[in-house]
Parts: sequence; C-alpha cells; structure tokens
Amino acid sequence: MKNAIKREPCKLVCKWPSVSLLCNKQTIITILLAIVAMAGNAKTYKTIKNPVSVACVHVSNGELKAHEVIFRDTATTVHFTMEYPKGQYFRFVKESYLMDEDGNRYPLRSAEGLALDTWVQSPESGVTDFTMHFKPMPKKVQVFDFIEGDVQGAFMLLGLHDKKAKLKYPTLQELSDANPYTIPANWFTTDTITIRGCIEGYDAEKFGFTSMECLYEDVFEKDATTLVFNIAPDGTFEKRFQASYPIRQCFFARGSKVGFDEIPFYAHPGETIEVTVRPDEQGQYQCIYGSGSSKDVERWLKSDLNMSDLAYPLHTFKGKFSEADEMAERTWRNMLYCLQRENRRRHFTPQEMQLALADLQLNFTYAVMDYAMYHEDDVKKYEQRDGGYQLVILDSLENKEIDKIENYKALHRIDFDNPLLLTCDKYPITINRIQFARPVRNRQYEGILDENGGYVSSFDNSKKILTTGILALRELMGTDHDAFMAQLCIYKDMQSSFNSWRSNEDALLHILADTTLTAEEHEEAEASLQPVSKMMPLYLGRFSDSYIHQKAEAFYAAKMAQTELSTPLPTDNPAADLIRSLCAKYPGRYLIIDFWGMGCGPCRAAIQNSKAKRAEMGKRDDVKFVFIAGERTAKGSDEYHQYVNEWLADEETVCITNTDFSRMQELFRFNGIPHYETITPDCRRVRDDLSISGYYNIDYELQMLLEKLK
Repeated sequence: MKNAIKREPCKLVCKWPSVSLLCNKQTIITILLAIVAMAGNAKTYKTIKNPVSVACVHVSNGELKAHEVIFRDTATTVHFTMEYPKGQYFRFVKESYLMDEDGNRYPLRSAEGLALDTWVQSPESGVTDFTMHFKPMPKKVQVFDFIEGDVQGAFMLLGLHDKKAKLKYPTLQELSDANPYTIPANWFTTDTITIRGCIEGYDAEKFGFTSMECLYEDVFEKDATTLVFNIAPDGTFEKRFQASYPIRQCFFARGSKVGFDEIPFYAHPGETIEVTVRPDEQGQYQCIYGSGSSKDVERWLKSDLNMSDLAYPLHTFKGKFSEADEMAERTWRNMLYCLQRENRRRHFTPQEMQLALADLQLNFTYAVMDYAMYHEDDVKKYEQRDGGYQLVILDSLENKEIDKIENYKALHRIDFDNPLLLTCDKYPITINRIQFARPVRNRQYEGILDENGGYVSSFDNSKKILTTGILALRELMGTDHDAFMAQLCIYKDMQSSFNSWRSNEDALLHILADTTLTAEEHEEAEASLQPVSKMMPLYLGRFSDSYIHQKAEAFYAAKMAQTELSTPLPTDNPAADLIRSLCAKYPGRYLIIDFWGMGCGPCRAAIQNSKAKRAEMGKRDDVKFVFIAGERTAKGSDEYHQYVNEWLADEETVCITNTDFSRMQELFRFNGIPHYETITPDCRRVRDDLSISGYYNIDYELQMLLEKLK
C-alpha cells in the first residue's frame, strides 16, 4: 500500500490562529455550493458520462475511476469511485486539483462521500463512491488530469476525456526536439561517487531504522551488489562506491515508522552528492539537495510519474502476439502523453526531459521483453512424470510465434545507442531479457544443433554462435549496426563464459604437454576447446564502442591477475566476523554457505531436492554446509522454524535480520538468491571460478576444488 506508507499521518499540533477560520470558510463554501445547486441557478455547460483515462497512477492496490464529470459555471464536479482492498486505508488531500491541457490548475473546493486529509478505511465491498467539486474549468477543455496534490505518491488519473474525443499524442521525436540537450563528453568515466548527508531530527527509536541500503548494479561489472550505509546518532551518513557512468538510484530503509523510507539521487562518477532530509510544513520528509547533478535534476528525481507503472499494461498483457502490437502501440502513446502532462506540471529542464524520455524508452523495452517471457510461460508447462519433469506445449502455434523475431518490431522505436538509457535502474535486467530472448538464442544455434538439441563444442562453433548472435540482435533492435546495448549483451556473454574459457586454457596446456598424443590428436583436442587466449580476441573484435572495448580489456586483465585461489575476508567488518565465528566452530573444514530465504522458491527447491545428497556428504569431516537466511528479526518467524525443522534439522542454520543479510550481500557482492560461497579452513574466500556453485554437481566441483587447493 505505497500511498499509505508514503504519507502516514503525523501527530502534529498546529498553532496557527487562522486554522479554525479557514475551516469555517471551507464549510461556508461547501454550503453555498450546495444551496446554489439545489436552487437550480448553476448553469451546466456539458456533462461527460463514463470518461476514459490514459493512466491511473499510484493506486497500486486498486483502481481510481471517474464515472461522471459535470462542467458548471460555479464548479467542475467529478464523481469518483475508489476500488481498494477492504480494510485497507487511503487518503485524499485538500490540495488536490484538476489540470487542463495547457497546464492551468483548478483547485479542489469541497468533497462529499469522504473526509479530506483523513485516512479512510475501504468498506467490505471494497468500493467507495465520492464526489469532488473543483474551481470551474472552461467549457472548451477537452482533456484534463486529476492530481491529488504535489505530494510524494499522490494518486493521479491522467488524460481524462470523453471517449468520443480524439487525443493528440506527442511523438518521441517531438518531445526530444523541443528539449535539446548535449550529453557531456565525459559521460563514460570510472570514478567514485559519494553520497553524504544528514537526517534532521533523527532518532533511531523514532525512525525505526539505523541504516539504509541500495540495490546497485554496474553493467560493466560481473556481479551486482548491495550498498549499505549506517546512520550515526546525529543523523549523518556517508557512502562511497565506484561507478562507470551516471546513475539514478535510491537508498531505502526497512521498517520506517515515520513515513520516510528512501533517498533518491542522480550522480556522475567523481561527484559528491550532499543530501539533507527534513520535514516540510505538513510533516512530510523531503530530500534537499546541495549543488551537483541531483540538484540539477531535482524535479525529475521527485517526479511521481513512474514509467514502470505506465508500462504495466503491456508488461502484464495476456493476449497473443498478433494482439500485442496494438497493446504496445497504445502503451507507447500513453507513456508519451503522460510524460508530456508531467512536464507541464513539473516544468522539466531539457536535461530532465531527456532523462525522462530515456527512462520511458527503457521501461517500454523491458515491458516488451517481459511480455514475451511471461507469454512463453503461458503456452507451456512442466508436468511431473516418472520421477522427473516433462515439458508440455499448451499452444504449439503461439509457441512458434515467440521464436519469430519480426514479432518484436515494437522495439524498433527505441534508440539503443542512447547512453542516457543507462541511468535507468532497469538497464541491467533489460540487457538480460534481450541477451536471453528466445529468438536471439535460437538464431545463434541455427545450423549447429543435432537432432537431440545438442552441438559439438568447438572454437569454430563458438565463433558461429557469436556471429549469428550479433546479427540476431541487429534484427531484434531494428538496426543496421551493432548498437551499444547489443554490444553490452555480447559483453555480458563474455563475462559469464570467462571462467569456462579460463579452465579450457588450463586443459589446453595439459594437452599440449601430453607427449603421448600424435600431432593429429593434439590438433583435434585443441579444436574442441575454447581457451581464453583464443576467445578474448574474438570478442574484443566485436566491441566497436571504445569504452566497452576498454572495459573488456580491463576485465580480462583483472581476472588473469587473480593468481591466488582464495582471498582473505576484510577486517573490522561485522558480516566477515560472523563468517570467522563459523570457521572457528568447524575447524579444519571447508564451509559451503547457502544464502537463502523463505520467500525464494528456487532456494527452497534446491534445499529440498538436495537433502539426500547433503546427508551423504554430511558424513565427511572436511566439509560443512551452512545455511544463512534473512528474516524480519534474528529470532525468525514461525514459518521459518517450521521449515528448518522439516528440511534443515541436522544442518547449521543461521538466522539474521534482513539488514544484516544485506551486509552479507555487500560483503560477497550478490543481489539474487540462492547464492553460494565456499570458505577455506583458514577462513579465506575461494575464488569465484572455483567456488561450489550449488548442489547439482557438488561432488565433482568439490573434488576439483580440493585438488586445486592441495
């Protein structure tokens, strides 16, 4: 219930002497309006029955609808229906207003059916009907918005109009041309960002949290991470981290008691962003930025127009691919329309508008790819048969449509070379969606798969996969060149395959040193491998963008510089201290740590499916499984304890708070679970290419690790 969390009522004592007078004026206005309406003196210009809207914003748990709009010379009256889960609370503020297509505002005068500035509980039916009277709008107004005040998380009903009216939708080019902005020459720079500031009036008990965290992923790094900063008793905080390009992100808090729980920011590498958090006159906490990038784009940062929400209809669309084009077009138009309306309300600078347009394009791309991914789940399922799972296709014709690259032409409207797209926090996951899109992967393996779906592993086949993959990405994106995002997809392939290439390099050295093989056998064995010495030049040749090429070379150099098989844990780190205490508890053993959670289906499946194997390996005296989970409290929920008793009764289980789990994520650089780490008996972290990766092949992986560490 985002809106309720954002604007939880504060117990404020108002000492202004004019409050009662203002309330009396409000009451008088309401009575006068009612008398005028009853007397029939008000002139009605027009009535819109069942108006349609372009978007309903921030009503995440329900829906706000307008079912009648009456234009009078004394007021514009809107009859609303709020559909909200029964028993949950919502609130409308007296600062609500209507805004016409020219950006003119028409403030709320009175309401009937609910009390303003008061938390209202949704009834048993989940439906609340109410009426609002606003300053009269001119008869000529064709399209307007309802906005519940300029507050964080405000309810919005955008683009209200008669269903017969024809809306003029802006184009991406029109909005871009009207807001020219030159991207700085040093956009791509690797440097440190510092977020520093103070929360005024901070008290840990009152606020309910002592730290804030950020889920952060730099697309040039192999692993995502979590950033955590502690808040000092005086409310000050500071966090430094490295970035490869400007980012928009936010630090958030868990368990806030005061309605404040996030600090959004925008920063370039090398910047220090100063933030002061203080309550405004209504008691709502606001972020006040000092000089720098966050200050430059403050209106964009504080805008409530969430592009992810606007793309949601396409993201969750349940129709077939033949129907998806129409939904994509409608979603695209509506997103552009709503951004134009937000610009009129916020008065974005050209820089802010270009950043918002990039955010729009990226979220639209993500919605297209998410629709395809979830649609694939709808046309097939796995059934358990004979002790295993068998794939069952529910709609063979639609299943084939997923493979057709021409069905993704909605992406052709996106500028995949635009570096501003990287500022969106969904950029990394969008790369993942495109990188593993079925039409791309299928095209990569065309002509090399056998009748069983396998292929011969060789350098030549790897070269073919790379070449056909980049051509498939061009076709998917509608470009005649290797777009920036397409190159990043290949870059991520390089990162994920590197450890395998490195192990192949070791195998190649063994083959070349084997004097029992003939020259022909040497050549055949060498051709079957993809060693890093041959694969890296192949991939580097695909990176025409100089920064991607530079980052790929730096990644290669850093990985090859890892000569140690394990590294020490940091000192003066509570998360590392917990790992050291576990090493002390099981001296002489390798710890295989499983980071998991009750809300993670794959985590629980892996634990349950490996129970027998773990029982067998538990007889060994050189290895110990440790299961670390995050819960609301370190005591753990009843559900957690029931699960542990059933599936992990004889294992070493550690329950920590979610905040402390975030510190583990920061220490070991991961965001997703399940995640596995291997710790040596002398409490050193095993290198990622040698660490145990799960339970499926654990016998072999453990054997190889022990041989390496002899």
